[in-house]
Amino acid sequence: GLIVVNVFQPGDVDDSIRQQMQSQGEGADSGKVAGALKNAERGSKGFLEIFLRMVPTNIIGAAVEGKLLGLIFFSILFGYFAARLPEKQRDSQLAFWESLNGAIMKLTQFIILFAPIGIFGLVTPTILETGWGLFKVMAWFAVTVIVALGIHFLVTLPLLLSVIGKVNPLKHYRAMAPALLTAFSTASSSSTLPLTMSCVNKNAGVSRKITSFTLPLGATVNMDGTALYECVVVIFLAQLFQVPMDMAMQFQVVLLALLTSIGVAGIPSASLVAIIVILNAAGFPEETIAVGIGVVLVVDRVLDMLRTAVNVFGDSCAAVVIGRSEGEKGILE
Repeated sequence: GLIVVNVFQPGDVDDSIRQQMQSQGEGADSGKVAGALKNAERGSKGFLEIFLRMVPTNIIGAAVEGKLLGLIFFSILFGYFAARLPEKQRDSQLAFWESLNGAIMKLTQFIILFAPIGIFGLVTPTILETGWGLFKVMAWFAVTVIVALGIHFLVTLPLLLSVIGKVNPLKHYRAMAPALLTAFSTASSSSTLPLTMSCVNKNAGVSRKITSFTLPLGATVNMDGTALYECVVVIFLAQLFQVPMDMAMQFQVVLLALLTSIGVAGIPSASLVAIIVILNAAGFPEETIAVGIGVVLVVDRVLDMLRTAVNVFGDSCAAVVIGRSEGEKGILE
């Protein structure tokens, strides 16, 4: 992402276009920008906050608010001690949670059938309100992000599958096609999680033991597409607003993008909060941050769909590689 954004230079525009983009950014969805700024301020107490969120004060509250890190930590502890119950109690626990999981997965798969209609309803007002002018200006930025995501999706991850996992990447693309299409349409790795688990388990042949551990964890901490996007956005805005940024600072942005992507929720546009945290750390003026987020919002929905698909595919590749490293047979055969 860092290499592509420096080669393409999407933020290197004429002053007249720069002023037009700034005015469009100021007129963007003020409620969404303000909400992202507020969440960033609340969540920027330091990276220690990520580890503090692993221990929820209220497990029901964590479930309602979708705080997956806390849920995963609690589930690991719960599973560890449930496995040490007497056999009769252990079997009843297993039967209950498996049947509940099956029902929730079927319910989620039914709900996400309607996701494409909802996405169309979300994207259309944005286009109508901002007009096509800013879309044309942002096209080169979108191309930059797409090329960078494409390199990761079509080169980096298949290399990991073939070199480390020793499997055919084309077979894995076919196995994951339903989950990738769902991730693209919903722009939510959390909503896609039941289908991702089903594809990795049934289509790719990875055991339930590895699937049920790596994929929920990956949906929270393995946001490779999101980290790449955050990096490109920050460098793009630095070019656009002519904020000086040497290579040392750019590598710091990469590190911050990797760390902040760990705490990003698996829901649409959640990465905006992490981008604000990075912009603050990189020394962007306060007024520039709000305008910059307004500019990015114009194309964020479409790019969010793409990076979510990359996030989900990255999680599935991790599950396959781990399954192969554990000596499992029948994966993608």
